[in-house]
Amino acid sequence: MTKAEIYYKDIGDYLSREEKLKIVKEGKSILNPDLGMSKLNSNEHGDWINKRNSLFDEFIPIEPEKKFDSKTQSFFTTYAAGIVTSRDSWVYNFSKTKLKNNMKNMIHFYEKQRNSKSKSNNYLDSSPNEISWSVNLKKDFEKNRPHKFNENVLCLSLYRPFSKTNLFYDHNFIERPGIWSQLFYEIDNKMICMSGTGVNKDFSVIITDSYPDFQLQANTQCFPLYWYEKKDKVQGGLFEKTEGEYTHHDAISDFILEQAKSRYGPRVSKEDIFYYVYGILHSPDYRITFANDLKKMLPRLPLIEKVQDFWVFVEAGRKLADIHLHYEDQDPPNEVLINDKPLPKSPFLNSQLVINKMKFPSKEQKDTIIFNSHLTLTNIPAKAYDYIVNGKSAIEWVMERYAVTTHNESGITNDPNDWASEHNDPQYILNLLLSIITVSLKTADIVDRLPKVEF
Repeated sequence: MTKAEIYYKDIGDYLSREEKLKIVKEGKSILNPDLGMSKLNSNEHGDWINKRNSLFDEFIPIEPEKKFDSKTQSFFTTYAAGIVTSRDSWVYNFSKTKLKNNMKNMIHFYEKQRNSKSKSNNYLDSSPNEISWSVNLKKDFEKNRPHKFNENVLCLSLYRPFSKTNLFYDHNFIERPGIWSQLFYEIDNKMICMSGTGVNKDFSVIITDSYPDFQLQANTQCFPLYWYEKKDKVQGGLFEKTEGEYTHHDAISDFILEQAKSRYGPRVSKEDIFYYVYGILHSPDYRITFANDLKKMLPRLPLIEKVQDFWVFVEAGRKLADIHLHYEDQDPPNEVLINDKPLPKSPFLNSQLVINKMKFPSKEQKDTIIFNSHLTLTNIPAKAYDYIVNGKSAIEWVMERYAVTTHNESGITNDPNDWASEHNDPQYILNLLLSIITVSLKTADIVDRLPKVEF
């Protein structure tokens, strides 16, 4: 039996349906030589279309083959997938009070089921407005494991780009808690979070100092500045720092530090390399050249030739990280008007700040955002929409996430006005939207000034 061969006809872009059908009709058969069919061949990776760039394989992998491997020849010694809860509507909420009540009710229902069960899973009550079962929670039920409400597990999460919320991070109710207990411990940490593999989206990256959800990016993979280890398990690390019960380690590898020092000089630090990674992952040259690779693999990164360019990427990464981590604290853009006037110095009335859902006047008119029936933002620069993260502009992420929603199955309402109220900041959402416009403009400016890199 001979191997099958695949041929295709490139008809170009932007043809109408009728024009495409005309080509098929006139050709009559794929065997017609006048069609000019081309043979399609796969590469060594098995790619038929959207083929990877062979140069990508020559770069240094960002992730280790084995987590916590101090001898790895990669940029980072460890990484983690974003948090998968399997019950988002229950364990996330803008309101800390409602989140606690929701989880108290679900745990109470679980215990009621556990105490009345007859050793058979057939008696499991799956009422979606009472509980959200998952594989691991069902296993707990089968093993008769009790659960209690623990208020101490509440923490902050970056659920979607520039959308911070409360998270009930109890391992019993997080389907895949992962290694996050080794990545966050009392003192601050930072995570470079990027698209995972096998996603049909352009590569995207963002930094956070909060627990990241798995869909913060598409199938988020996170690379920390540090990781933590309990003292009784610590190995090696004469110069590691101790914080309470834990010792903290740098997550940037010794291997990449020595590689960078040999190229750029002895003053290079692991923190410099961390910000170099964040800087170069924003490079349009890198992201466009290796777009197909980045949809199928985690990044492999070069240590670029020019010493000066390395330090420019380091500094750009630091600036981008500072802006993206402190996105709530940016000054509002001067050119944006509210109700056709500059932003007033005195706050708006509380009644003017309650939102339901922000929207554009039309899909084509994005220089204007209707905040609510009282306030409308105008004169938003088109450039602010150039900052794309996880498939849409940062501005549109804020518009989407800061809306009142009710989950169909559980009936749980998530209201961003609760966040503003509980933080005693009625103007929080409006200020956030203005800040994100500034974040977007600053990000676009920094990216525009990144060194050109030829691959």
